[in-house]
Amino acid sequence: MSHLPVMLDEVLATLKPAPGEVYLDGTFGAGGYSRAILAAADCTLIGVDRDPSVADNVARLKADYPERFLFAQAPFSDMEAVAAELGYGQLDGIVLDIGVSSMQIDQAERGFSFAKPGPLDMRMARSGPSAADAVNLLSERELADIFYVYGEERRSRRVAKFIIDARAEEKIETTDRLADIVTRAIGGKHSKIHPATRVFQALRIFVNDELGELARALAAAERLLSPLGRLVVVTFHSLEDRMVKAFLRTRSGLSGGGGSRHEPAVATGPAPSFRIEQRRALAPGEAELSRNARARSAKLRVAVRTEAPAWTGGESVFEPVVSLDRLEAVS
Repeated sequence: MSHLPVMLDEVLATLKPAPGEVYLDGTFGAGGYSRAILAAADCTLIGVDRDPSVADNVARLKADYPERFLFAQAPFSDMEAVAAELGYGQLDGIVLDIGVSSMQIDQAERGFSFAKPGPLDMRMARSGPSAADAVNLLSERELADIFYVYGEERRSRRVAKFIIDARAEEKIETTDRLADIVTRAIGGKHSKIHPATRVFQALRIFVNDELGELARALAAAERLLSPLGRLVVVTFHSLEDRMVKAFLRTRSGLSGGGGSRHEPAVATGPAPSFRIEQRRALAPGEAELSRNARARSAKLRVAVRTEAPAWTGGESVFEPVVSLDRLEAVS
């Protein structure tokens, strides 16, 4: 298995798999977390992934755990419907590993990476508008907003203008052509990361509605977890981590400031639906960083479900900078 599950030891330590319990791995991918959870305890594991290319990984794990492993091809925001379809009203733990996997990046035909020439696709579910549709059909302002907000690209307007000028000559259909356009717009390599990194990240997040999916999944997990159920989320960039942190802090009933030795945190709103056990996110250890470069930006946050009812309105915490409906309308 080429994919190394990030912070696996920490995931197991915080999830605490136990016999007879039911868990959901919302980002199945290569199956690393799922396999480790099933091996750790005599439990049931539901794997969920919207990417159809995981079928071989699913078959291997099903062969090893035919009674205890279940799978559904779906976005993880649909976890409630998936669990209900399989006969489970509540779960004891949910794990989410947010973002693109190395397995997807390694497939040049998927178009996730500027390092591998291929079609400019980036669709995790292999359906709907692609990254090529976005760069060829959206307006200059819409592209600039996507790059600035989702990629935190400071030169977003200049990059968007270069893309508009380039597509007027010929459609942008490949990863290497887009990477070249972005590199020319930014002016070459200014840091340790490739100039196109933030733009590719932004397009991937936009095309797959990743932040919207995450917002909906967090609210679904709140409704689906049983009292003392554990939510474990691994993120890889600041946008995701800020969303998870804000959700858990709000649902734990803490004020925005979070308090200090001199001014403790204050409970606000409905009864807390989660309890945060570790206020700071966990980071990977030096040993893992030395063997897995993908882990360098990882953060793990964990919270325990209380007996309080789920809050309402969780799905509305994210408003997209550009709606996917807009791209679907013009594609």
